[in-house]
Amino acid sequence: MKQIALVFIIFALVTMFGCSGMTNTEQKTLSGAGIGAGGGAVLGAVTGGSPVVGAVVGGGVGAVTGYILGESDKK
Repeated sequence: MKQIALVFIIFALVTMFGCSGMTNTEQKTLSGAGIGAGGGAVLGAVTGGSPVVGAVVGGGVGAVTGYILGESDKK
């Protein structure tokens, strides 16, 4: 149980402070990749496919989408 708490605390700290020096486009790209990977893994598992393949494809699509949205905000 202590290991789970330690992992959670480290994850929370990295999440809070890891993105502090990023530009808006970088943050959106990273967020898109994370959301896409999570969604792809779930979709891959639910449909009977491979969660790993779903995470890789979803992460790629999410990263590209996040980058495009970040760049469009600059204009």
